[in-house]
Amino acid sequence: MPKLNNSNKTDVARKNILRESSEACGLTIKGYDFNKGVDFSKLIDSFSSTGFQASNLSQAIELIKKMRKEKAFIYLGYTSNLVTSGLRDIFRYLAEHKLVDVIVTTAGGIEEDFIKCLGDFKLGEFSASGLKLRQKGINRTGNIFVPNSRYCRFEEWIMPILDKHKDEILTPSKLINIMGKEIGNRESIYYWCWKNNIPVYCPAITDGSLGDMIYFFKMKNPGFNIDVTDDIVEINNSTIGKKKTGVIILGGGIMKHHICNANMFRNGPDYAVYINSQQEFDGSDTGARPDEAISWGKLRGESVKVYGDATILFPLAVAKAFF
Repeated sequence: MPKLNNSNKTDVARKNILRESSEACGLTIKGYDFNKGVDFSKLIDSFSSTGFQASNLSQAIELIKKMRKEKAFIYLGYTSNLVTSGLRDIFRYLAEHKLVDVIVTTAGGIEEDFIKCLGDFKLGEFSASGLKLRQKGINRTGNIFVPNSRYCRFEEWIMPILDKHKDEILTPSKLINIMGKEIGNRESIYYWCWKNNIPVYCPAITDGSLGDMIYFFKMKNPGFNIDVTDDIVEINNSTIGKKKTGVIILGGGIMKHHICNANMFRNGPDYAVYINSQQEFDGSDTGARPDEAISWGKLRGESVKVYGDATILFPLAVAKAFF
């Protein structure tokens, strides 16, 4: 190979680096101009041309708007930690005003709504010593502190309810409906679900304090039963024959799959919004992008995944899409 002089080297380098390109399509990248003052609505609007997850959030907002405009049947799913957080009050708002049609969550997402009616949670620190908190009887979820006395009050409240219905065969959704009626508290998500006839499904109802209560109760009442089979029929049937369905899923795990699997019976929802912080490299359903669910027939149509903390992102989405 001949030795190149500096001029030849420059020619090669320029050819590789400064090559002409075709023009790319799409929005011009541009952020919010604070010289125009602070307008929070327009600030969120500017996310569409900001790039990265800001633009994904903007796409999610537009998909939720489409769900509502086209009167899609909307499934809302969230993990229990989000009820631990202040998002509980946003979920309550959506149920109070009948802005969603079905809710799916986990046991903690049920019990902690009722527990908050019996005693509040406190902001703590992520770095707090687990051992010291244990000695004080304080449970920690991230940087939220939950005194164990709250669970004692929950036991006192739930046991008479279970006793009243011990001769019935309950489904998880029926039990949640009964609890929503019994709590009689307008701050409760599930009070409004009971009042507005919004079904709430909890496929893992025994995986939490509610499961502990069921355990203690059944040890004394062996004939007591909760049957999940009617609920799986109801949620699967709820998707079939709907003109349009949309899903909003915050977090992952069993509630995420439960919603997607139910929509598989109609070859997937028309719109899907995921918000979570998980990656797909380990093959988990939680981390999977929407395209993976399409391969199973669990999603179709328009979809977006927003990577990030739902406690920051979802209030912004609600502010733009539900008003």
